[in-house]
Amino acid sequence: MHWQKITLIGVGLLGGSLGLAVKKRGLATQVMGYVRRAVSVTECVKRGAVDEAVLELAPAVQGADLVVLCTPIAQMRDLTEKLLPNLKPGAIVTDVGSVKGPVVQALEPLAHRAGAHFIGSHPMAGAEKMGVGAARADLFMNAVCVITATAKSPAKAVRNVEELWRNVGARTLRMNPDLHDEFVSRSSHLPHIVAAELANYVLSPAHPKEQAQLCANGFRDTTRIASGSPEMWRDIALANRTNLARVLGVFVEDLQEFRHALVKGDAQAVQEFFELAKQRRDQWCGQAASPSPE
Repeated sequence: MHWQKITLIGVGLLGGSLGLAVKKRGLATQVMGYVRRAVSVTECVKRGAVDEAVLELAPAVQGADLVVLCTPIAQMRDLTEKLLPNLKPGAIVTDVGSVKGPVVQALEPLAHRAGAHFIGSHPMAGAEKMGVGAARADLFMNAVCVITATAKSPAKAVRNVEELWRNVGARTLRMNPDLHDEFVSRSSHLPHIVAAELANYVLSPAHPKEQAQLCANGFRDTTRIASGSPEMWRDIALANRTNLARVLGVFVEDLQEFRHALVKGDAQAVQEFFELAKQRRDQWCGQAASPSPE
């Protein structure tokens, strides 16, 4: 499908990457960006992520066939309420949020009342760097993009959103919004909490300054995602807090079991812990063609 006008609400890493990919592949006649700061207007146009950027929602969404919310989750409802009066009937609204249940529940009825359609989506792609300067046209290549359609989602709108993500290189997967949130609480949100706590604990000023000098590539790789946007991850953690609190509890219990094995000097249990982890990760790597950073 060729879109006449795609509007990106927020032109940072994900919005900017989507804009670059859409423009590179000629998927839209016009790509418009809505940004909050005047300096961002020039920056995202110069970067080539959009054809035009504005500071006002009304001109940004007027005439748009597709509006993509690329902002922190906590901002999405307010922005949607403000943009709906200027949205043309039949337009599609989607998002790139990492939590889907609360977003779909809030935005689907809003869009419906305005004669538009909200179809939730979550491209499993990202990086620890922020801003349009870090955007890349190939960010979504081989990444899984979850489409959280509901019983109320028009089939054509769902197909159009799926086609958009496939056209920028992603592999689409339909999933119930609440099931999505359960899965990503383990595979995406928990790893970020672990990385953040490692950075907080190991690099604490309570430790001698030499501690940081002994943090090498393993520590750097394990904590990479802790450099992500604190605002974005605050919203994600709170929006998915029920699932995340539950999986954190299980994770802590598993660590306690390993701690007990260490205290007892149980060499077999310690080795089995590492063997099982290696086996499961190696198997996953063999099945995943090209895991995207998240």
